[in-house]
Amino acid sequence: MSFSNISFILHKPQLSENIGACARAIKNFNFNKLILINPKPSFPNDKIIATSVGAHDIIKKSKVFNNLEPALKNIDYLIATSSRFRNKNVKHIQLNSLKKIDFKKKIAFLFGSEASGLSNNEISYANYTMQIPTNPNFKSLNLSHSLIVISQLVFNLININQTRYSKSKKIRSATKNQIQAMTNLCIKNLEDRNFFKPPEKKPIMIENLRSIFYRMELSEKETRILSSVFASLSKKKVDWQNYA
Repeated sequence: MSFSNISFILHKPQLSENIGACARAIKNFNFNKLILINPKPSFPNDKIIATSVGAHDIIKKSKVFNNLEPALKNIDYLIATSSRFRNKNVKHIQLNSLKKIDFKKKIAFLFGSEASGLSNNEISYANYTMQIPTNPNFKSLNLSHSLIVISQLVFNLININQTRYSKSKKIRSATKNQIQAMTNLCIKNLEDRNFFKPPEKKPIMIENLRSIFYRMELSEKETRILSSVFASLSKKKVDWQNYA
């Protein structure tokens, strides 16, 4: 287990104060990776630095992306947080079940914007969704508070080195990037065959397809086999890594 394997992703954060507070919380619990997706305020700015209260190194090392997909290139498992249960083909994991996660893998926790949370499209990239237990009549948590709850729990799990479920060492799990590449290859070949009909249903069809692949917990071997199958649909050899 390693603290450096854990990333915290803020998707379209709205307030500088929350970004700074999240950076502070990350450093409080010995993590160091903060990723921002299309933040509303300029980054960094004076408010962010002030509210980070000494976590300037976290701010300095933070990575900023325009959209979610490229931010997941080096992530093995993505866990999306949401205050609402959604009818999606994504596995749900309880907060107290995080001990089952293999923290030797590169794990990222995804947090939605303060205004609207995460959309179904963003959640479709996740291996798991997770909800922090709260008062059912008052579920909304501040962004930085949500991050603190999760980072403190993961901090404890790493420190006490709890026994957890993992696949056989002989079986290497596919990385997020490998599954993403396979999924993009599948989508391209389906597009070439005009599979997505009617056109207005294409986005939800792609979301469902992506969710199916991410929740399967494929091995590298299984990903290579499926990629070969999808490549054969185009009747020509395709280097599926190019679709990452």
